[in-house]
Amino acid sequence: MALAGTLWTGLDDRGVALAFGILVAVGELTRWSGAEGRESAPLGAAGALSYALLGENAGQATHHGVLQVVAVVTAAALLGCVPHVAGGAGPCADHLTRRILTVGFAALCFQPLYNQGKFLEWGGPAYALLLVALLVLTALCDAVLAAAMARSRTRWPFGPLLRDELRAMPGIGSAVCATGAVMALAVAVVGLWALPLFCLPLLLTQLSFRRYAAVRVTYRQTIASLARATEIAGYTPAGHARRVALLSRAVGRELGLSEPDLTVLEYAALMHDIGQLSLVDPVPAGATAVLPAAEQRRIALLGGAVVRQTGVDAEVAVVVERQADPYREQPVPARIVRAVNAYEEMAREAGATGPLTALEKLRLGTAHDYQPEVVESLARVLLRGGLRLPQAG
Repeated sequence: MALAGTLWTGLDDRGVALAFGILVAVGELTRWSGAEGRESAPLGAAGALSYALLGENAGQATHHGVLQVVAVVTAAALLGCVPHVAGGAGPCADHLTRRILTVGFAALCFQPLYNQGKFLEWGGPAYALLLVALLVLTALCDAVLAAAMARSRTRWPFGPLLRDELRAMPGIGSAVCATGAVMALAVAVVGLWALPLFCLPLLLTQLSFRRYAAVRVTYRQTIASLARATEIAGYTPAGHARRVALLSRAVGRELGLSEPDLTVLEYAALMHDIGQLSLVDPVPAGATAVLPAAEQRRIALLGGAVVRQTGVDAEVAVVVERQADPYREQPVPARIVRAVNAYEEMAREAGATGPLTALEKLRLGTAHDYQPEVVESLARVLLRGGLRLPQAG
């Protein structure tokens, strides 16, 4: 509707619209997948927000309204997505929808009131604080939208998803909001020449975040390589650690763990069997769930000692050490690793009926060994994956 309305009435301040459209398109061209798979286009986001909150250009009042802001940002974002689609990265509909809705929200809060002269009495620091407040409100709106979209797509609990989005805001989000506000203020005073000047710091910030993300990826690959040592040495079946890690992370999501806790959980699940490297005689098929409790604890303590020697986060070592304790004494990640590891081992051994048999055994062990909430969360995760399960009880 915004595109149709703008085409019908024509563009106001075409030079301004073109400059901000190019900025948004370039920002989308440099888009990348950040930490935890978050789509990040800080330059495009800052440019779009700045255009939504722009009231003057070099001292001359602008006349673009909400519909034009939405139309220009939509067209520029779609144009910037073309190379990503051509490269097989997909259109990222969620990312574009969030961008358009948040920019529309910001423009709706600012443009009608500004064009009616409501902000004429605001000047200097007060006007700058007004823009910052609107940007913070827009960032909160974006966080709610992101959590709601993730909830509809994955069915994960909304609360933890929103908490993760809010926790991510002080990072690149604060740089985006600050740059958007500064660009809107600078263009109002010196004109469009301010755009390239204030884009440079944000580009450098984006480069730093990309390097940080690359370090995170390398760190995870190192842990995955360490975890494969038990498979290469013949102590555990091929792919066991990776399967336990993927399923543990899904169960953690189902239980509402935050992103930092999910990372600890994933690393601990990858390295949960590393204590078996200290054994003289390997456990048959690496199935530690059937061993006596004392032997399970000994292997877990050996694994925790190995993890501490590798320099991995101490929280990961604690989870590995305590995975064999009674579940009431364990931290939540250790409860998840223990239950998922036992499920994977039992399901592998039971053949065609393995998943159902393994889940029933886990349910029978909820009095002491496995937390009932973890077992039922595991059942729900498997059910979403297409497995037919009997009802608990």
